[in-house]
Amino acid sequence: MNTPEEEEVTAEGGHGAVPTTGVETGQGERPSRRTWPLYEVFVRGKRGLNHVHVGSLHAPDDEMALHNARDVYTRRNEGVSIWVVRADDITASSPAEKDPFFDPSADKVYRHPTFYQIPEEVPHL
Repeated sequence: MNTPEEEEVTAEGGHGAVPTTGVETGQGERPSRRTWPLYEVFVRGKRGLNHVHVGSLHAPDDEMALHNARDVYTRRNEGVSIWVVRADDITASSPAEKDPFFDPSADKVYRHPTFYQIPEEVPHL
């Protein structure tokens, strides 16, 4: 038997110092939540509307991410469709690079609606 000074202890789980020598801890049986990938969640509120980013969550796989997103973000029947996307699969531009990234569109004035004359018989455009 180990003396109290030799016993390995841990405070994991918030239970204070608990001896772990010779005790099955369950370590290694399932992946830690810290290793679960991050998913971004998008919900479409009604048919015909766009999907809107509503938040993020961690999940062990795509199917569990979809189920967790349903439970967390559509509790009151807010959505008709949910997308979950792994955050590491998203590529985005940086707001700090806005000017150089979008600069090519600024010199194509023919793409702006102010370039064209709108006939008076067209009420809404």
